Amino acid sequence: MLFTLIAFVVALGVLVTFHELGHYWVARLCGVRVLRFSVGFGRILARRTDKQGTEWALSAIPLGGYVKMLDEPEPGATPQQAAQAFNQKTLGQRSAIVLAGPLANLLLAAVLYTFLNLVGTSEPAAILAEPPASSAAARAGFQGGDRIVAVNGQPVQSWSEARWQLLDVLTGGGRADTEVETATGAKRELQLVLAQGNVDPDGADPMAEAGLRLASPQPRVAGVNAGSPGERAGLRAGDIILAVGGLERPSASAMVAEIQKHPGQPLSLMVLRDGATLTVPVTPSAETAEGGAVVGRIGVMLGADFPMVTVRYGPLDSMARGLSRTADTVWLSLKMMGRMVIGDVSLRNVSGPVTIADYAGQTARIGLAAYIGFLALISVSIGVLNLLPIPMLDGGHLMYYVLEALRGKPVPQKWLENGQRIGLGLLAALMSLAFFNDFSRLFS
Repeated sequence: MLFTLIAFVVALGVLVTFHELGHYWVARLCGVRVLRFSVGFGRILARRTDKQGTEWALSAIPLGGYVKMLDEPEPGATPQQAAQAFNQKTLGQRSAIVLAGPLANLLLAAVLYTFLNLVGTSEPAAILAEPPASSAAARAGFQGGDRIVAVNGQPVQSWSEARWQLLDVLTGGGRADTEVETATGAKRELQLVLAQGNVDPDGADPMAEAGLRLASPQPRVAGVNAGSPGERAGLRAGDIILAVGGLERPSASAMVAEIQKHPGQPLSLMVLRDGATLTVPVTPSAETAEGGAVVGRIGVMLGADFPMVTVRYGPLDSMARGLSRTADTVWLSLKMMGRMVIGDVSLRNVSGPVTIADYAGQTARIGLAAYIGFLALISVSIGVLNLLPIPMLDGGHLMYYVLEALRGKPVPQKWLENGQRIGLGLLAALMSLAFFNDFSRLFS
């Protein structure tokens, strides 16, 4: 719990502070006086004032931060001092300052995705299991052992890249032109056609529903018990099991089941050792299992051998992919929001701080790359959410500025007050829904 809380606080602190830095930087460029930049909220623990008069503060509640600007001229201010107020700036300058926060989050996401592409990540290869006969993947012609190498003309190296390229058609329906490489190295072009699905965070995996699953890992010998039939047969830690008797490419469970069927009977294992294929004869010992059944055992511990690939790109490719991934995530987020509004996507997809904290903890436990990917995704979400035309959000301010540009003068104060009430109600409803979904998942 403590680890999850720390991961969540760090994530929220970094992302919200970066958002506020966007506002601060452009405000300074436009000549607005910034009174305070606080990391965190509440009681100030430490502060320092720079030569421009900005107070940099560290506050007690580490859940983001804020920028406090000079909103309007102070009484008795000189013309030069008055010009430093936010409301004295041009419409374009005010719009740029407001827009800078969400854009900072999108820029941060692009930088994080670029970094991941540069340093590289180790991921499972996109090798498929045999699809169920009635699935869309089977109808398209996918076969067990096929490796996805491209989707709609975009090269694919790993399972996660394949999932991302297929995500739009998996959730919204349509066609995906997919290139696969067979186990023999031949390449085939397949068309995956899917109907629009119901996107539910608690529902089935859309990849699995389409019939696309990762191939079961080949069993690998993790250890051999002393004096066991496996040791006498010459099995070694690291051996990869290619076949058991007449069963080729078995999963770990299938291998165990096959061995259990042959107590006291010779059985041939085909293994891969140091790049060479060997045939190892072994006779499972006959042992009595729970329930009194006699089963065969060879006394080895099994692990999983997933084919892994290192996904890494050069500097220019990494940057291009980082920008593309950010833009695609923004577009997908907007489409999902639109589908929620018209009822095509379940409102259970709206998540609040409890779910986000849970994901923060999970990804941090997996490793740094997973956590950075999580930060990039949430940074995009913060940027998109703040651009929605809801009063009290950055997008709401931009909406007022658009009206000001059309009218040729600022919107009336009454409009602002009514908009604040509407915006507060919308945000309260959204947060209530998010908390309801969070606690429904927590206690279900």
